[in-house]
Amino acid sequence: MGAATQALQRDDAQNPAMLWVADGRRRWHEAPASAATPAGDAAPRSCAGCHGEAEQSMRGVAARYPVWDDASGRPVKLAQRINFCRERHQQSLAWAAESEGLLALEAYLSLLSRGQALQRPEDPRLAQAIERGRRLFAQPLGQLALSCAQCHDQVAGGRLGGSLIPQGHPTAYPTYRLQWQSIGSLSRRLRGCMTGVRAEPLDAMSIAMVELELFLAARAAGMLHEGPGVRP
Repeated sequence: MGAATQALQRDDAQNPAMLWVADGRRRWHEAPASAATPAGDAAPRSCAGCHGEAEQSMRGVAARYPVWDDASGRPVKLAQRINFCRERHQQSLAWAAESEGLLALEAYLSLLSRGQALQRPEDPRLAQAIERGRRLFAQPLGQLALSCAQCHDQVAGGRLGGSLIPQGHPTAYPTYRLQWQSIGSLSRRLRGCMTGVRAEPLDAMSIAMVELELFLAARAAGMLHEGPGVRP
């Protein structure tokens, strides 16, 4: 990131991602408009109806995901946890990946973890998933037969087409990318890389994508969460 982009991220009055944060704060206090309430059941709650004020109950949450989900028996990322809450507790449909509501709530929760260290996943149930994510990170993909590790480990700090190659740490997602003129999730960025090496991109909510994101979280453990970020 150049100095101008760093300054844009640091200034909440200028950071474009704060528009999604404001929308997420509003959605936190509203019950889903599309929720269907079965006869005799209580009206569906807002997020705040269960969790209270997010500034207290959700601080640091975004720095802990992905985590193990007992109900589904697999690791889940924050976007999936939000959708599970909608389905299990709000009688509503899950949001599609990259939908406005999902990104807004992710951005809001991301802000509440700013400055917190990304936590190393210590749950032993995650060990095999982290290892599968590590192998996927190192696996050559697509017609160009390039792996994530070849760019973001072996030649990090070099340049590709005039752009600096970063180390690929997931510390600022969801992120507003100037290239996108919009905010997007980590899975959107990873899918873009996969398309760039001419590989079939993973589904954003697939188990393989979650395992890759889980490995990246473990790889970046100890780094400070800085979301929602701004990138070129």
